[in-house]
Amino acid sequence: MDQIDKRILQELQRNGKLQNNELAQLVGLSPSPCLRRVKQLEEDGYIEKYVALLNSSKLKLGLTVFARIWLKGQDVITVNSFLDAIQDMSEVVECQLMAGDCDFFLRIVVADLDAYRKFQVHRLNMIKSIQNVKTEIPLQTVKQTTELPLD
Repeated sequence: MDQIDKRILQELQRNGKLQNNELAQLVGLSPSPCLRRVKQLEEDGYIEKYVALLNSSKLKLGLTVFARIWLKGQDVITVNSFLDAIQDMSEVVECQLMAGDCDFFLRIVVADLDAYRKFQVHRLNMIKSIQNVKTEIPLQTVKQTTELPLD
């Protein structure tokens, strides 16, 4: 990967809807070599997919909470039971396996605090492998980006 490939990735991170002609101009290539490079970046797995980032407030999903999860055990059955259960929960938009205090860290998006409470009581707490859930409610989003640092 050279500097032009990195510039292509940076521009596509900022705007995945860029037309090839626009992208080529931004990175200093003619359209044909630019398109070849983008296709190669896709084939090599640098570009996994293209998505639309949605405005959660407009969709009445204005609350993001973070939940720290402790499981009853670390065995494969307990962990897989938890992982299987959260796969079908659309409210869970991110799940990280953690090293440290808790076992998993979830980012959950819902309409409001009442919706989260219902989600926690009726769905999250129903997962048999969970021992404990601690919820963190952010007061303000200071920075949120999907762009990876390519410098």
